[in-house]
Amino acid sequence: MFQGAAALSLDAKGRLAVPSRHRESVMAASANGTLVLTAHPHRCLLLYPLPAWEPIRDKVLAAPSLEQQSAFLKRLLVGFAREEEMDAAGRVLVAPELRQYAGLDKQVWLIGQGTHFELWSDEGWQKQQEAIFALGDKLLPPGLETLTL
Repeated sequence: MFQGAAALSLDAKGRLAVPSRHRESVMAASANGTLVLTAHPHRCLLLYPLPAWEPIRDKVLAAPSLEQQSAFLKRLLVGFAREEEMDAAGRVLVAPELRQYAGLDKQVWLIGQGTHFELWSDEGWQKQQEAIFALGDKLLPPGLETLTL
């Protein structure tokens, strides 16, 4: 289970050091450190252990390719998907095209989402937080109205 938010820095080669508290879980969930990074429509990146990504990829690929929205989603999610190996130091390369897509500079945010992570630029994450706060008491979507914290 991946949860929590961490402010991190990309190194000069564009590598992200997975926080030590997540490394063992990533290794266990990822078939020996194989991770998939891909683009998200909200201009962040998704970081999945390979086994968690495969059913999502298969579902996206099963959609009709002549239907415009499905084709767009395939181009985004599958077209940008890259398998990367986590190195012995717990780092994973974020390819230049993915860094460009998400506007990633040196400062980034790794946000746990249960089965995967989102990777945000500092500016993008700040905008997301502002959007959340702006919703106020209208934050809960249908189906979660009875959520108690």
